[in-house]
Amino acid sequence: MVATKFGHHFHDVFERTRHWSADEVLQQLEDSLRALQTDYIDLYQFHSGSEEEFKNDELWTMLDKQIKAGKIRHLGLSIGANNNIYQTDLASEVNASVIQVVYNRLDTVPEQEVFPSCIRQNLGVLARVPLASGYLSGKYKPGAVFGKSDVRHNHDQSQVERQLQLVESIQQNEVPEGVNMAQWALAWCLKHEAVTSVIPGCKNVEQVELNAAAANLVTLDHPQAINA
Repeated sequence: MVATKFGHHFHDVFERTRHWSADEVLQQLEDSLRALQTDYIDLYQFHSGSEEEFKNDELWTMLDKQIKAGKIRHLGLSIGANNNIYQTDLASEVNASVIQVVYNRLDTVPEQEVFPSCIRQNLGVLARVPLASGYLSGKYKPGAVFGKSDVRHNHDQSQVERQLQLVESIQQNEVPEGVNMAQWALAWCLKHEAVTSVIPGCKNVEQVELNAAAANLVTLDHPQAINA
């Protein structure tokens, strides 16, 4: 499956501009098709837009036309850290069938409103940051220090320390003996009835294989399980 997002143009790692008009997004779509060397995008996602940017009938009309033209198969909403319930509740109205949201063992906020809304609308859910920026990988202990080039260096350090202490407690009390913590953390997300898939990072083939094996820790009675 090929999935990508629209609405932002990155000029540097943390420098971006926002582009939400129908014409701008159509150009982004054409640029993505060309860059990805494909005729269509499986999942095209509205990414971290404001309510005003979301309330754009011209944008959604244009995107529906691209679905009819075969350039997009499904629309999705990638909601921001504030877990935008306004956009989630309107997903079906704009023909979006998937919600992408930050969800992990350290951040369970989507369980309160977003997931129930997704279940009501029969939406797919992609859990991003499932390893909590690597804190749930099991690699880091309380007192860990991150270099200036690491995005975690900019996190509130007192909060980082609290997170790492919680992770250590989770590893000792929740992760079964002999189970890789990163795999456990991915499976923890997948076990929620609303979650369709997770989006973990990977740097090599071994990590890809370890990530995929996390599905083996989820029982086949999950509402969205696919039985081979």
